[in-house]
Amino acid sequence: MNLLEILIALPAAGFLVTLFIPRKQEHLTRSFTLIVSLLAFVLSLGLVTGFETGKPGQQFVDNVVWIANPDIHWHVGIDGLSLWLIILSTFLTPIAILVSWRYIHKQVREFFAFLLLLEFGLIGVFAAWDLFLFYVFWEVVLVPMYFLIGIWGHDRRIYAAVKFFLYTMAGSVLMLVAIIYLYTLAGTFDYATILDLFRSGRIGLSHTEETLLFLAFFVAFAIKVPLFPLHTWLPDAHVEAPTAGSLMLASVMLKMGTYGLLRFCIPLFPVAARENASWINVLAIIGIIYGALVAMVQPNMKKLVAYSSVSHLGFVVLGIFSFTQMGLDGAVYQMLNHGISTGALFVLVGMMYERRHSLAIKDFGGVATAAPWLATIFLITTLASIGLPMLNNFVGEFLILQGVAQAKFAWTAFAAIGVILSACYMLWMYQRVFFGTQGKEPGETVKHHMPDFNVREWLCVVPLVVMMVWMGIVTQTFLPAVSATDASILDQAGTASALARPPVPPTGGITHGGSLHAR
Repeated sequence: MNLLEILIALPAAGFLVTLFIPRKQEHLTRSFTLIVSLLAFVLSLGLVTGFETGKPGQQFVDNVVWIANPDIHWHVGIDGLSLWLIILSTFLTPIAILVSWRYIHKQVREFFAFLLLLEFGLIGVFAAWDLFLFYVFWEVVLVPMYFLIGIWGHDRRIYAAVKFFLYTMAGSVLMLVAIIYLYTLAGTFDYATILDLFRSGRIGLSHTEETLLFLAFFVAFAIKVPLFPLHTWLPDAHVEAPTAGSLMLASVMLKMGTYGLLRFCIPLFPVAARENASWINVLAIIGIIYGALVAMVQPNMKKLVAYSSVSHLGFVVLGIFSFTQMGLDGAVYQMLNHGISTGALFVLVGMMYERRHSLAIKDFGGVATAAPWLATIFLITTLASIGLPMLNNFVGEFLILQGVAQAKFAWTAFAAIGVILSACYMLWMYQRVFFGTQGKEPGETVKHHMPDFNVREWLCVVPLVVMMVWMGIVTQTFLPAVSATDASILDQAGTASALARPPVPPTGGITHGGSLHAR
């Protein structure tokens, strides 16, 4: 068992142990889950120190037979794409636990156990290299988030949880069908083996097959991103979810969609990906502008931040389907940036909800006077979110726009509108909440409900602010590993799309001999 497998097993073991802690021992439950999550984060740093940036392919690999028939493997490993997403998951889980320390009062044991189960599923999704194993972890993640929203959410939590579940399951079924089809073709679920069979020409897809399989995977991942117009579940889920649920949903779970696009859709189906890139990029640009415009008119802080995610993730999809090195590097970096800055926004909004018991912007005003440190940290997070230079989002957005400009400058021109609009809705929201007035008496009611940060809250926000600055200045900490993997993905996609794959014989068997010919 290598370090990666220990990291996968730790939160799963913590989940099981937490379920056996006596229900009345709430403080023990909180402390135990925090220790487990912190230990997982420390272990995950070992992946960083042991990761060889110049070494292509998977690292920390274990590949053993899990089920002999059908051929399912326990195949886990990491590369430059999955490394930092795993670190993001382990980094944010202790913060999610700390944020919920005083907020959760009912069924405490189950709540914190579900957070560990969620961490287990997220690490597994980013580490799995067997399609069946990937699908199992993909579905595991769905379960704890459904309960986190449905049990500990706000007034319309059942509606939001069911909507979230149905949308995700609809996409998952399509992906499962595509995975089964690939198995019947290749005789294995092992992702690396399937890729090798495609590249060597031993198996192939007709144009129609490749397009349909690409769309099946794409819809599943686009729902999770979420890409316009498949985004409607997200605002409801965010508004109704507890703070920890919103944090993990926005910061990590949405990245499962963009990760899937980059990991599976482009390498497996490069021709279909390039052929469909134009309309996908149009949808991404619509999402960027639409999400920003809708965010601008939201009266609810959480819903505003939720629609900002639709806009920001549109940039990521645009970067992925630019098929440029800079675009892909920016997309992956923006996935990490969004996890930090938008996660911080949800944490801060949750802290304000705990004080005021309201998410409506009109119920605030003059908060900066009552809680100057809260106002300061919120401002830094706001500036990071809108892409101020020296903070994290600027790097990701710049790389994406530069990469997209290399592919088609018109897309960059339209997407840049979203950058301007994000400054409008975020700064306007900040002005109303922290410097506006409430009713006839400027902020008087708010002052009585807005104490500044306590020690626990400082422990939540300081790591996030440090990462915003670090990622905005010391980008070379992250980009070399990301760039190496992105270059490999582009090379695979470019080579495969430049050559034609032989059509699959009617029997579904492996082709023998023959040269590759253009479609």
